[in-house]
Amino acid sequence: MLEYKPNMVLSNEEFNVIGTNPIRHDGADKVTGRAKYGADTKLAGMLYGKILRSPHAHAIIKSIDASAAEAIPGVYAVVTSADWPETSIKLTDLADGAIHNLGFLSMNVLARGKALYKGHAVAAVAAVSPHAAEEAMAKIKVDYEVLKPVLSAEEAMKPDAPILHERLASVSSPALRPGGILEENAESMRTNIANEFEFKLGDVEQGFKDADFIVEKETTTQAVHQGYIEPQAAVAQWQTDGKLTIWSSSQGQFTVRDQTARFLGIRVSDVKAIPMEIGGGFGAKGIVYVEPIAALLSRKSGRAVKVQLTRPEVFEGTGPTSGTKIKVKLGATKDGKLIAAEAELVYEAGAFPGSPVGAGIQCMMGQYDIPNGHLVAIDVVINRPKAAAYRAPGAPASAFCMETAMDELAEKLGMDPLEFRLMNSAKEGVRRVTGPMTPKVGYIETLQAAKDHQHYNTKLEGKHRGRGIASGWWANNSGPSSAVAVVNSDGTVSLTEGSPDIGGSRAAMAMHVAEVLGIPVTDIKPQVGDTDSIGFTSNTGGSSVTFKTGWACYQAAQSVKKQMAERAAKIWEIPEADVEYKDAILQHKSDPELKLTFKQIAGRMIPTGGPIVGSAGVNPPGPGPSIAVHVVDVEVDTDTGKVEILRYTAVQDAGKAIHPAYVEGQIQGGVVQGIGWALNEEYVYNDDGAMLNTSFLDYRMPTALDLPMIDTVIVEIANPMHPYGVRGVGEVPIVPPMAAISNAIYAAIGVRMNDLPMSPDKVLEALWAKEGK
Repeated sequence: MLEYKPNMVLSNEEFNVIGTNPIRHDGADKVTGRAKYGADTKLAGMLYGKILRSPHAHAIIKSIDASAAEAIPGVYAVVTSADWPETSIKLTDLADGAIHNLGFLSMNVLARGKALYKGHAVAAVAAVSPHAAEEAMAKIKVDYEVLKPVLSAEEAMKPDAPILHERLASVSSPALRPGGILEENAESMRTNIANEFEFKLGDVEQGFKDADFIVEKETTTQAVHQGYIEPQAAVAQWQTDGKLTIWSSSQGQFTVRDQTARFLGIRVSDVKAIPMEIGGGFGAKGIVYVEPIAALLSRKSGRAVKVQLTRPEVFEGTGPTSGTKIKVKLGATKDGKLIAAEAELVYEAGAFPGSPVGAGIQCMMGQYDIPNGHLVAIDVVINRPKAAAYRAPGAPASAFCMETAMDELAEKLGMDPLEFRLMNSAKEGVRRVTGPMTPKVGYIETLQAAKDHQHYNTKLEGKHRGRGIASGWWANNSGPSSAVAVVNSDGTVSLTEGSPDIGGSRAAMAMHVAEVLGIPVTDIKPQVGDTDSIGFTSNTGGSSVTFKTGWACYQAAQSVKKQMAERAAKIWEIPEADVEYKDAILQHKSDPELKLTFKQIAGRMIPTGGPIVGSAGVNPPGPGPSIAVHVVDVEVDTDTGKVEILRYTAVQDAGKAIHPAYVEGQIQGGVVQGIGWALNEEYVYNDDGAMLNTSFLDYRMPTALDLPMIDTVIVEIANPMHPYGVRGVGEVPIVPPMAAISNAIYAAIGVRMNDLPMSPDKVLEALWAKEGK
């Protein structure tokens, strides 16, 4: 049994800076209020934008009359989708994914032809004050032909369901097959099924014939919000020379630049996107909502324009995660070997294609060795806001189904649930059902750490108490990234990188550079660059930043290190090969008297060759997956149905924890969000498609009063594709909680909860059904 220490790190290798917990560089600005967020930008003569939103979930927009609004004093501009350039809305070639997706994205920003959910942006106003803008907004007359909404995937897939898009082709559509003609296959494009994926491995039919035990189940989950504190906000200023500058809080300033430029039909080089601090995103701020509208209003008015959403607008007009309906069938031999699996995943995309069902199916069984499998994933459009990413998008819902089914199968087999998972864990080189080979990852080590933990080995006593476990897999992402390290004459280093900081990445990037150069991390001055100041960097998301931008910072620091050695060689008039660099000291390999410090060379860099600047642009492969195993104890109040979390332990393979305290915080944050998803959170709609809980008063998220301390165990199985062994850590903590809590509730009261959230009313109904009431 592991000696119990809260928030343990099972380290694999020690470094000087990596693995320590320095104070974050931006901490003082954030706690004192000096940090600037999207809504903090104020420019001379700035106008205020407000967005008119559809009151209907599904309606044809027959006409928009803005004349009364434009006549109000202080109103400078009114825009609709008619103000988009034609290039941004062309959808003639549906086989071209880029054009197809761009059109849908622009339609989401401003409705064109149809309003597809209540809260869909229809028009926008810029005026001298928010009040004047709101007054003008109320004067805009929109003539709607109201249509019947379709509010669930189950309804949307029926043959007689209302159709959202007249021309929608999935990858399986006849219209997109070689030689397919769009006009001849028009009927196949009248569908709400936006996409379908299918994966097969081995002989599934024979696998189930050979199975001694089979479990089948179905789970449902509802749309939930990411819960970020800061609403979307942007300021746009269109210059007289045709250049556009945007200040906004986002998870990717290059996405803001590129999408806005494409929508407006201008060159990306004419748009400068400046990243402000971000008050939470969790994936949801990876696409644009307000930036293009602010830009349109600025171009039309000739003034800078700020657009800032209210909380109800965030709920009604931006993307939650998908609601889902998932079926799974598992088969195992009597000795506990998992030999067959089938699953069908149906995800609600909202009004436009693009649910995370692809990630859900990839991650559902990623940690298991299953020789025979057949998986189907379906993306369905409905009259709700377009789904957006939320921490390990797609994976929590699929894990909820898979991991509760694994628990049921372990019970049928009479096996310990951790032992059952250990027996069936995928080892390096095993092919997954979805195709890829399993890379090196610490699933076995993580399961073993959970099994050895004091929590798992402490007897749980008390009435209506239960313990549950579940595991989770997230593949992690990479992408292009850039960094520039500039040596200052006092020996400090100014570091500019392109990843917006939503989880302490400034500190992590500075630590990469400090480790390479052997200097204190306090001597690194990190900042996030705008799109004119740093090379292209993909979004902060998918647990990619510490891997990809860490690589960029590492390589930029290596360049600085090499240039330092070149300067020392020049000063001493010796070959560079004779210079040794260690712990920020450069010395002759065979003459210890020849020695200079990093700071000394920095002070002499101008006369010895000029500024020392290290830069790197990378797109590194092999981010390596992350694995988590969670153990939770609950108590169920059988009178009220309330579920209380008594104890929670999260074990996770981090590869190498660059900053262990931040890794711990990421794990704890993901667990807390998972607990909210499991027990309370959901979007509640009426029959007309109107959301009924559009505030944090009615949309119930857990607070510190609802939770115990979340204990963490950081397992370190180094990712061989990163110089320090990094794996992304921010996504996978949210994957296991729902299943772990469901399994714990079953252990407590003998009822399987298969529909999220497992709120008090649902728990009571399940208990009453069990008791025959």
